[in-house]
Amino acid sequence: MRVLCITLFAWIAAIAMPVGAAEPIRIGVVAEVTGTQAEAGQFTLNGIKLALDEINRSGGALGRPLELHIEDNASTNPGTVLAFSKLISGGGIAGIIGPIRSTQIQAASPTIAKAGIPTMIGGSDISLTHVNNRWVFRIRPNDSYSSRVIADFGANTLKLKKWAIVHSTDAFGAGGRTALVAELEKLGIKPLLVQGYTNNSQDFTPIVLAVKKSGADVMGTYMTNPNDQGIFAKQMRQLGVNVAWIGSPTTIAVTTLNLAGEALHGSYSITDFTTDATDATRAFTKKYRERYGVNPDTFASWSYDAMHILANAIRSANSTAPESVRNAVLAVKGYTGVEGNYVFDKYGDGLHGYRIVRNEGGRIVFMKHVEFPPEAP
Repeated sequence: MRVLCITLFAWIAAIAMPVGAAEPIRIGVVAEVTGTQAEAGQFTLNGIKLALDEINRSGGALGRPLELHIEDNASTNPGTVLAFSKLISGGGIAGIIGPIRSTQIQAASPTIAKAGIPTMIGGSDISLTHVNNRWVFRIRPNDSYSSRVIADFGANTLKLKKWAIVHSTDAFGAGGRTALVAELEKLGIKPLLVQGYTNNSQDFTPIVLAVKKSGADVMGTYMTNPNDQGIFAKQMRQLGVNVAWIGSPTTIAVTTLNLAGEALHGSYSITDFTTDATDATRAFTKKYRERYGVNPDTFASWSYDAMHILANAIRSANSTAPESVRNAVLAVKGYTGVEGNYVFDKYGDGLHGYRIVRNEGGRIVFMKHVEFPPEAP
């Protein structure tokens, strides 16, 4: 009787399954679901889910739907390592979309390398794709490009030579600081102030006063978290410091703009995504806003592109085998995403330029795009 029941249940399940149904392809996601950066994490997940729906509506990959398996990293480095470990130990993951924080990717890099699963990342610290980890692919431009654009724009377009640099002391901020100092030195400029801070600070008064005392007329910033940048911007204005400001992409993140308000009016940002730069960014913004009720920012745009690039690589490889998918990602030459035109170089970097924008009364206005040649193979 037991055998008959099992057989009957199996037969019912079989006739209930839709014709042509196939086992899903599992895509892992490590995201900031909880913790101090959960709001940014929600933008990231929104971008992934928007892309996933488009992919599955168009037939998925290899005749199979794609299915997300999400692990929360709690906005921390240890949480990121644990989240990757959970995904990997579960088995059957064809690819992973990791976090945007360089410090989190840096912490998890050995785990990613050991797992041997193609992993899309959003961190822009240069070293992340240069540490002999062949499984990491960057879906954003790195900070060797952002530092060049910040230095050139400030020194040669704005004609300002007295620099202050304010940066997070994490991997992103420290890497950006080092790159920007080097680019300014090429232009014959030595910064008057180079000042670091710890993420999730609540009072930036000493740093603001240091900027004011330095006599700088332009400030370049590499600030990781939107909440930090919002507090810093308000305190800058409260203490009457009105230097020209050229910030990294967080300067125009939706959360930053909401927190800082008028304090960031007149500032500039170099960014990989802005809503009105191209037809692709405008179309993406329209879809995202219709679904989620707010504009997207970099936290959403890079993960949207990552999901599409990973699905396209699986299709191109005609396989979910890690080595085949890896080779297919590296072979991408000319895929147009919302972040730009992807050409992957030997390091796994897909984009090689930044957009310059200005905050004009709360409206982010696109100025120009600066592109650099990719690293030769």
